[in-house]
Amino acid sequence: MAWQTITGGVRGTLRSVKSLLKRSVDLQETGTELERSINDLEHQRTETTSNLLHFASKTNEYTERQTEMAQERTALTREQTRLSTRSTELANIRTELGRERTSMAGQRTDLAVLRTDMARARTNLADQRTTLARTRSRLAEDRTDLARQRTDQALRRTQMAETRTELSTQRTTLAEQRNTLAEGRNLMAQTRTRLSLMRTELARGRTYLAFIRTGLAFLTLSVAFFRYFGLSWWSLFDVFLGALSLIMVSFGGRGYFRSMRATGKAEKDLPPNVGLPTP
Repeated sequence: MAWQTITGGVRGTLRSVKSLLKRSVDLQETGTELERSINDLEHQRTETTSNLLHFASKTNEYTERQTEMAQERTALTREQTRLSTRSTELANIRTELGRERTSMAGQRTDLAVLRTDMARARTNLADQRTTLARTRSRLAEDRTDLARQRTDQALRRTQMAETRTELSTQRTTLAEQRNTLAEGRNLMAQTRTRLSLMRTELARGRTYLAFIRTGLAFLTLSVAFFRYFGLSWWSLFDVFLGALSLIMVSFGGRGYFRSMRATGKAEKDLPPNVGLPTP
């Protein structure tokens, strides 16, 4: 609005200057005509004295007109000077505005570069944490597989003990002694099986704890993004991270408590003579 008012004022002033210039040209032409008539009157002044008075009055009128023309020229010169001063001020204001816009654009570019670097660093940290969580999950799965293999071996040993027990029933006193030994081995095998099941459930519990830790890490990352960026387009990514962290924490919590219940149940099924080693 300020620029429009300034340009409108400048245009109005130029129009007034143009009209004044036209008037000055007309007055100059009128002055030349008056000078010609003065010369004619001076030639005729010698003829009659009465005409001299008439010519003198006209001369006074012409001098007054010339004075008015000189005053108008002076006003036109002042107006031209004022217009040139205003145009210079406008040019200075435009130059300062261009400099300020250039500096603001440079600052915005620097801020965008800093935000990009921070986002890349945070992405790299999140990737490293994800790889660590995946490595832990793989290790837990490997441990679970080893526990399953041990359980299968224990089951095979149990089957072999039962076969030996059936064969020992066909023998005499040595068979009874071997039977007692086989029962003891069977009890130990069952105990090992239950202990291996407990190890398996504990490994699963550690896997679910890894899910909980990963979910908490995602939740911390989403809170950090929200505190840094506030309400922006990054809030969608924050909401996604928060929802993913809640899903992982709920899934890990359910699995962990389920494995803990299975471990407690297996511990209750152990024989009374067998106890867990105290740390």
